[in-house]
Amino acid sequence: MIRVLLADDEELIRDALAALLDLEPDLEVVARAGDGRAAVEAARAHRPDVAVVDLQMPALDGLEVTEELARVLPSCAVVILTGRGRPPHLQQALHAGAKGFLPKGSPGGTLADVIRRVHAGSRWVDPALAADALAAPPCPLTQRELEVLRLSEFGTPVAEIAARTSLSAGTVRNHLSAAVAKLGVGNRSEAFSVAHDHGWL
Repeated sequence: MIRVLLADDEELIRDALAALLDLEPDLEVVARAGDGRAAVEAARAHRPDVAVVDLQMPALDGLEVTEELARVLPSCAVVILTGRGRPPHLQQALHAGAKGFLPKGSPGGTLADVIRRVHAGSRWVDPALAADALAAPPCPLTQRELEVLRLSEFGTPVAEIAARTSLSAGTVRNHLSAAVAKLGVGNRSEAFSVAHDHGWL
């Protein structure tokens, strides 16, 4: 039997996945968790072979859970589920140590197959996400430009961004101007939208 942990902040999805996996003769759902911190605690307590983890969760997100499980329970393979996978998410997940990455809209039998594959030592990535990742443009912004742009969501004043980043207001303006110019847009709101849509933030 392959012992499975399910972690998703939506109870309906957790229950549906558990019911689906319980139909498989070689899979056993040994624990469920509603947030990332609970997922790590459940993994420590139940020592699953595979953890199926939602990318977006409270307390710890799927990437943080993956990193934590690699540290405290390296024998547990992690499969990340996502509602809106973007190329940078895939790259970050693999870098964090995930063995599988697939969208929630995948066919019903795919998850069970992926669990078996990663338990056997293979990796599995949704082919469409993999193709998008190969075709995705690289991010032209520096880490500091991304940080400042991320903080500019909802029109946050430059002075507030400066205080939160320990930069001068002029430096913040320069970073925002550079982001706008590099992305070929008209203002920082449009720059934020482009960066967000590409999954760079």
